[in-house]
Amino acid sequence: MTKSLPMAHKSAHRFGPAGFVREKLGVAAIFTALVVLATGIGNEQSAGQSSAAAQGGPVTQQQIDGTVHVCTSCHGFGGRSISPTFPNLAGQQHDYIVAQLQAFRDHTRADPHAHTYMWGMAAHLSDAMIEGLAKYFSSQPPAAATPGDPALIAAGKKIFTDGISDRGVPACMSCHGDKAQGAGTIPRLADQHPGYIEEQLTNFASMARANEIMHMTSKDLKPEEIRALAAYVGSL
Repeated sequence: MTKSLPMAHKSAHRFGPAGFVREKLGVAAIFTALVVLATGIGNEQSAGQSSAAAQGGPVTQQQIDGTVHVCTSCHGFGGRSISPTFPNLAGQQHDYIVAQLQAFRDHTRADPHAHTYMWGMAAHLSDAMIEGLAKYFSSQPPAAATPGDPALIAAGKKIFTDGISDRGVPACMSCHGDKAQGAGTIPRLADQHPGYIEEQLTNFASMARANEIMHMTSKDLKPEEIRALAAYVGSL
């Protein structure tokens, strides 16, 4: 593995949105190449053979560690991210991590950041590698809570615990748990970046991220209510 990973150059921003998008895609391509190297998939394989190889076969702890190293370039040391673009993975539910990595690999999760960053990153992950990554990140100590505006957090807590009955919005805690800890394939929301939660709820509401239950839950939320919910779960 390389000792340092490529970082985006700030100078690319002066070329405008198109240049910024090209830069993001270029960095994602580099990280994808690193995943291929870390997982040990040889360049001599054809595209069809690589696809088949991604579905099975044992992996070594060294390969898992190498892939974790690549993941931490965006998701932070131990899965504790410093950017709301990239969610915290530390302490996330094991089964949820597995389900999402499989969805990225299979292109069944297609929200904008999933397409830009994770489709390529997950393309060569075998089921065994996905299991290894999920085991690692789910066992890490969760990230620290994000402090925020007390009034906004209180408003979010009310929606989280009580829902909004006159609009048919259920209490979030009924699925995600009273401490937003999640369970199984239902994600942990506690200590997640508020900006990331806000983006995902907006994606669910617009069906940019397909999930019928979450679409029905979020479609009638106002932007300020989404912000409040995000602030609350991020503060846990």
